Amino acid sequence: MRIPPLAKVLIKRGFVLFLMVIIVTYLTILIANAGGYVDEILISDIKFNIAQKVSANPLYKGLSIEERNKLIERLVENEIRLRGLDQPFPIRSLIYLWNALTLDLGRSMYMTSDTGSRLVRLIILERLPQTILLFTTATVIIFFIGLFGGLYLSRNFGSFLDRLTIYLSPTSAIPGWFYGILLILIFYSYLHILPPGGMVDYPPPEEPIAYFLSVLKHMILPVMAWVISSFFIEIYYNRSFFLTYSTEDYVEAAKAKGVPPSQIERRYILRPALPPIITSFAFAVVLSWSGAIITETVFNWPGLGRTFAMAIGFFDVPVIVGITVVFAYLIAATTFILEIIYGIIDPRIRVGVESV
Repeated sequence: MRIPPLAKVLIKRGFVLFLMVIIVTYLTILIANAGGYVDEILISDIKFNIAQKVSANPLYKGLSIEERNKLIERLVENEIRLRGLDQPFPIRSLIYLWNALTLDLGRSMYMTSDTGSRLVRLIILERLPQTILLFTTATVIIFFIGLFGGLYLSRNFGSFLDRLTIYLSPTSAIPGWFYGILLILIFYSYLHILPPGGMVDYPPPEEPIAYFLSVLKHMILPVMAWVISSFFIEIYYNRSFFLTYSTEDYVEAAKAKGVPPSQIERRYILRPALPPIITSFAFAVVLSWSGAIITETVFNWPGLGRTFAMAIGFFDVPVIVGITVVFAYLIAATTFILEIIYGIIDPRIRVGVESV
């Protein structure tokens, strides 16, 4: 049975991507767990918690000190065996790897969800929508600004706006959180017209429309900061692509044949530039979720980036590993979806020629 060329490409890419997820996850476990040091902390916590529970339980009040110590020791051994902490670290790390890859992320060491749960899965599921809402909105705005701005500048090559964009594109090296601090100083400290952070007013409005408007108001400054940080470089990036394709021989031939400019732009410039633009947009969306740590912290936005920063501060290894695994899966899934899109829009893959 002959396997279609696109299916071969997808199988190969899928295998490589899953292998990269495994490597990234295992390295994260090794680094975060510090060679088993964190497990030693866990064992100490287990001993302390069980000792506290036994001391506070009235059923054990009549036991002698020796009997109580033996009971605590037995309960500690059972808990350590239950968690697999009695295994050598290499074996434990493989168990952690399997649990992480199957999204069995366990319980956090210190952090809790808004409902009080210590399940890492629930902590991540609570925070992920807020991050997606904020940074997907910002990235979509940047994408359309870059797309239409790049098209406009490619039509007006050498104009004042074109030169100004080139001169200002290095300003995108300044991170979004820095612009965020400036925006907070301007719009909150001086003008007093926008909130400095958070996601919604306190107490939260009960009416759905009022709640939506409150969230929208709190999104303005972080979205502005993210957009400003990428504004000029995104336009410059797309302008360069459009200029490159607009000088191709087939474009000149189409002009010589009298093809209308709008059709040339749509069929001969936009279409071949589509794959790198789609790639840029897709990865910008996913990487914005993972790169939102400082921006969310500056604006006190209750998303996954701020949660990741807090987990690092608490050295909460299960949460650190869990968030890393989620991001690794998201990036791998995005890459795989892009391969499918390339197979649809790139005829070379459909006829069996793999893209580099």
